[in-house]
Amino acid sequence: MRLSEFWTRMEGHFGAGYARSVARDHVIAGLGGRTVDQALEAGESAKQVWRAVCEEFELPARAR
Repeated sequence: MRLSEFWTRMEGHFGAGYARSVARDHVIAGLGGRTVDQALEAGESAKQVWRAVCEEFELPARAR
């Protein structure tokens, strides 16, 4: 998954403004207790980060 697709999915699910807030502020256990931004900055793949977001927020299977 490309980073642009990741952000399209984040904004599609959370809305443009809230997606950035979630990425910056919400600590996700599946990312080792990091935020989305921290995980991406550390080199985690967008696909792995998206999977963790889906699990954390219990997104429906069609979103995954």
